[in-house]
Amino acid sequence: MNDITTAFHEYFEIIIADTPALLKKVFNLRYRILCVDNKYPDIDASSYPDELESDEYDSSSLHLLLRHKPSNTFVGTTRLILSNPLDINQKFPVELHTQFYPAYTNMNVQRRSAVEISRFVILRNFFRRKDDFHFVVGKISKHSDESGRRRFPHPMLGLAIGIIQICAKYDIYHLFSAMDPALNRLFGFYGMQFEPIGPLVNYHGQRRPYYVCLIDVLERMYTNYRDIWELVTDNGRVWPANLEDFKSICRCRQGVPYTDTSIVTC
Repeated sequence: MNDITTAFHEYFEIIIADTPALLKKVFNLRYRILCVDNKYPDIDASSYPDELESDEYDSSSLHLLLRHKPSNTFVGTTRLILSNPLDINQKFPVELHTQFYPAYTNMNVQRRSAVEISRFVILRNFFRRKDDFHFVVGKISKHSDESGRRRFPHPMLGLAIGIIQICAKYDIYHLFSAMDPALNRLFGFYGMQFEPIGPLVNYHGQRRPYYVCLIDVLERMYTNYRDIWELVTDNGRVWPANLEDFKSICRCRQGVPYTDTSIVTC
């Protein structure tokens, strides 16, 4: 087991929020981050007197929580919005609230194997506890150095690990998101960057639409970030090292004829 894997299991745990009690934890954490901390400037805390931030997409989403083990505290959450099996033409929020570049307006992506990542948030106070946490971006350090930096690079990576592992469980290969470009740059430190497929728009702040084929991410990680690939895939047990059999699932080429399960955005 490599150092970063050991550190992750020492500090963090990924939990699928699949009970009413855990979903309440998700919605309260989102309220604290998005409303109280004003992470989303267009979301008003007064609209949620129960201190639970939720919307119409939560019932059709998979929800994750990131628990910090030493403090037994939930410090992050995200959701994967699933396609609607009863309405193959129903669009994801990213299609409704952003614009795609012309080259991406006819993408042959099967909706049943696609999700939109949203509400990807980390508790701000988590970073303020300097005595306990000091994370380094873009570098995997040892257990700690003279500055007290931890071995695990960033708690954001913990949520990303949860996303990739749950995608394996549910045969999900295509990931969309309306994301702050700064978050995508952070993903890039670990080989997880998405491809921008549209211009910046004002949607919960300045965001742009992104897409990535998960197989491309895993291949990039296997080649350039082997320690993180070993953690994400549990040494190839979650996702195999040889992904040739999966590549045909992730073909997304401009000009491919439209099918009724494709993502097509005007």
